[in-house]
Amino acid sequence: MSLKPLDALTNTFGYPAFRGQQDKVIDHVLAKRDALVLMPTGGGKSLCYQIPALCMDGVAVVISPLIALMQNQVEALQQLGIAAAALNSSHPREDQDTVKTALLKGELKLLYIAPERLFAVGFINLLAKCNVSLFAIDEAHCVSQWGHDFRPEYLKLSILAEKFGNVPRLALTATADTPTEKDIIERLGLQYGKIFRAGFDRPNICYRLTSKSGGTAQLQSFIDSEHSENAGIVYCMSRKKVEQVATKIAQSGRIALPYHAGLSADIRKETQSRFLKEDAVIIVATIAFGMGIDKPDVRFVAHLDLPKNMESYYQETGRAGRDGLPADAWLAYGLQDVAKLKALMQNPDKSQQQQNLDHRKLDSLLQFCESALCRRHLLLKYFGEDAPSSCGNCDNCLTPPSQFDATEAAQMAFSCIYRTGEMFGAGHVTDILLGSETDKIAKFGHDTLKTYGLGKAWSRADWQSIFRQLLALGMLNIDMEGYGGLSLHESCRPILKGEKPLQLKKLTIPKKGKARTAKSRRVFASKEEEALFTLLKTVRLTLAKEQNVPPYVIFHDKTLLEMAQFKPRTLSAFGELSGVGASKKNKYGNQFLQAIGETSP
Repeated sequence: MSLKPLDALTNTFGYPAFRGQQDKVIDHVLAKRDALVLMPTGGGKSLCYQIPALCMDGVAVVISPLIALMQNQVEALQQLGIAAAALNSSHPREDQDTVKTALLKGELKLLYIAPERLFAVGFINLLAKCNVSLFAIDEAHCVSQWGHDFRPEYLKLSILAEKFGNVPRLALTATADTPTEKDIIERLGLQYGKIFRAGFDRPNICYRLTSKSGGTAQLQSFIDSEHSENAGIVYCMSRKKVEQVATKIAQSGRIALPYHAGLSADIRKETQSRFLKEDAVIIVATIAFGMGIDKPDVRFVAHLDLPKNMESYYQETGRAGRDGLPADAWLAYGLQDVAKLKALMQNPDKSQQQQNLDHRKLDSLLQFCESALCRRHLLLKYFGEDAPSSCGNCDNCLTPPSQFDATEAAQMAFSCIYRTGEMFGAGHVTDILLGSETDKIAKFGHDTLKTYGLGKAWSRADWQSIFRQLLALGMLNIDMEGYGGLSLHESCRPILKGEKPLQLKKLTIPKKGKARTAKSRRVFASKEEEALFTLLKTVRLTLAKEQNVPPYVIFHDKTLLEMAQFKPRTLSAFGELSGVGASKKNKYGNQFLQAIGETSP
């Protein structure tokens, strides 16, 4: 081993020091030992195998589930002067032959492949002829049938332990609860390795949830007031909704592109390319979009429908703010989301055990949504971490919700549900409690019930919030096979009988255009500094277009902010900036120094 890890970090990648457990993971791999690395998105997982690859003889083989992720990382490594390549079906045959030749000649330090490539005819035999330094299995949660991104081909990766027993294997993921973690270890044969848990906290992300009321209009207001010039991702449950929401946002003058599995491969590829290479593009997508997207400057991730569990929510929101700068995770949801998800969970292809686990995970997400506690505290607690009771960067911490004695309201709701035969949805029960005059109430004679008009002290929005919280607390069930009818759970009995009081969260309606907190707003020291940052982004974009690569492959926003702040005047000073290694200093230093000189006295 001729190159030291810290030298590789500073001279090649341009970072002054390792973060968290990176150095411990790297030392472990260099000792040729297996490991499972649990590290949040943006936490620097890739360095845990890229630096050992540079420090060890031979080639590191990185197994990744998506072509987009491979291409992003290869482009970024090539910018650093590292011999990296990807081998996948999107490349012409002659390009694949060129990569294989370089592999056999020992000219590559990192090779990215999909798991399918590993099991292509003759490929394992090809690798056996090479000096493989390590195997890195990225997005390792895909191996778990309990995980949210299960991929059957990952199950075959146990062959690595059999065929390459002396080559260390590093499994990496940003998302794994206890069952998934156990599955990864067992299926990949990592029982004799070590587990590195780097923590799930993303302190730069502000978590914000709101009750859904005209969701698309709420989303538009959020984007217009807080992210009018930022790139972002919006997640919706259905393809139809993706198309509708993308069209609506585009009508406001923004670049908003739909992405879902129903679009052709060429359209999806072009959409993804525009998102990576252009500024301020908004992608409206199903969950088909996102895994493997390395774009660091996504300033917001919004959900217009409820994710299916906490793992999905964490992974999807984790695509915001990978560069460590302030970002938002915004979610609007309603009772209808719960009914849809629970209906989708009735999957005959899944075992009863899996269906029960899916329901428990959804219940955990509902409790997260309806709780008055710190969002970050609840999120980290779900993943088994200790967390402070308040983070200061979520909606519940920034504007703590009030609570009220909801015992009487809950009793009214339970009684009304019981008196109507436990077969109607929240909308109809609310109509009864408010004393509405609807055809449905007249048809069933529900205007004669004792609970008719009994709940006029609360608004319709209040009742929607109350029903969501009762559902999240498990006091109500929702019919998944019929029309979303509500029924009582045994746990509501003490409340209904007056044996136990109940506190619920008061509904709060966010003010339109509400100012961001100082913690979540990018602040420049002066207008001149902001103008220089804008100019540096233009220089970066020009260089990126010349090479047909995403701008962040040249430099992250964080590095440009440092340039604008410190205004280096020499190549030596330029090389001291975070993210500026030797290769990039020599390649781009003069262009950026010239721009800085033009705006600085």
